[in-house]
Amino acid sequence: MFVQNAKVATTADALRTSLLQSCEAMGVRYFALTHHINFGRDGVPAIRLHNYPSRWEEWFDQNELGRSDPIHRACHKASFGFPWAAVPDMIKLTPDDRYVLDRAYLVGIGEGFTIPASVPGEILGSCSFAVDAGKPFPEEFHGVCQLVGGFAFEAARRLSGVRDMSIDHAAILTDRQRDCVLWAARGKTDWEIAVILGVSHETVIQHLKHARERYGVQKRAMLAVRALFDGLISFSDILKH
Repeated sequence: MFVQNAKVATTADALRTSLLQSCEAMGVRYFALTHHINFGRDGVPAIRLHNYPSRWEEWFDQNELGRSDPIHRACHKASFGFPWAAVPDMIKLTPDDRYVLDRAYLVGIGEGFTIPASVPGEILGSCSFAVDAGKPFPEEFHGVCQLVGGFAFEAARRLSGVRDMSIDHAAILTDRQRDCVLWAARGKTDWEIAVILGVSHETVIQHLKHARERYGVQKRAMLAVRALFDGLISFSDILKH
């Protein structure tokens, strides 16, 4: 039910209501869906939707923990959801980290489960679920949290406008430019791409040059990231050869 609700949600409030319903169904108290930035200081478009205690948000922002929070840092070490109890095995916890976790517990945030959200071209984010302090997290719902968290983050991105889901016509590539970008993403040199596509070496150089200009990037790697970001190529395309 949540997946469908997330897909059709037209406002952040509608998404929040769906997340609260999912929390209730799983027997957890809190959710937090956010990009890992320092809100109020970094000045970039970002997502944050949660039902944590307001005093926690205020303290969190005052101490600029968006990037340094231990749960957020652990997301760099994971491609799949993880329980907070596993964080000491994922990163080295400093005394400040332990103070942050203790402070969260004091305001009522207990054990949790976090799903990293990594999108090429965007700041790392995550969706977390947590129980009241002193209660056990229902481990049987880890898989459900993974599914709900992933769809929730995509829905939030769509609603927030962090990523313009419409096509940027200024950056559309020609079919031949796309082919060159795809083979470059597969690690082929300009000369190898020319042989594969049956065109001249200079033609490949020009196709990639024009593609970089359309995206306003200088590096081949960033060109591939932007094409992935826009959906012009996919990871499955890259791995097919």
